[in-house]
Amino acid sequence: MKEKFLQSAREYTLLIGTSLLMVFLVRTFIAQPFVVSGASMEPTFHTGEYLIVDQLSYQIGEADRGDVVVFKYPLIPSRFFIKRVIGLPGETVKINNNIVEIKEVDAEDFYILDEPYIEFPKESFVDTVLADDEYFVMGDNRIASLDSRSWGPLKEDLIVGKAFLRLFPISKVDIFPGSY
Repeated sequence: MKEKFLQSAREYTLLIGTSLLMVFLVRTFIAQPFVVSGASMEPTFHTGEYLIVDQLSYQIGEADRGDVVVFKYPLIPSRFFIKRVIGLPGETVKINNNIVEIKEVDAEDFYILDEPYIEFPKESFVDTVLADDEYFVMGDNRIASLDSRSWGPLKEDLIVGKAFLRLFPISKVDIFPGSY
């Protein structure tokens, strides 16, 4: 009887230990939860929405224009923000009033960025060239967004991952939420 109890205790301990290790590995290297807070990404995301952030994609690849990313706020790295990638490394970003223009690497001319997700534009003026490890990010709700217009380009190493899955509210469950 005592031997059977010890065998069961070992099996449960191994099961619990293996489960905790798997959760730790997934959360550290593959995906992590994120709860949206604030109005900077409205109408795409609202406060209280629960997301799963894909951390693996940017370990093996790079962010693309239009990706919704979660990152460490450059001025207070213990805080996390969610914004949309507007400018990519090496590009020039110009904003004049509500018009965002991009000049890609090795391009001769600027083009106007199509942003169908914007409902609340904000008059602003920016002219910046991004370094090879920098991105320009902005919130979809430009009026309520603290973003690269305020604190400058986002360093690549501050990006945690891409919004992969919206789990809550149930009525808005979506894979790659915010994609256009």
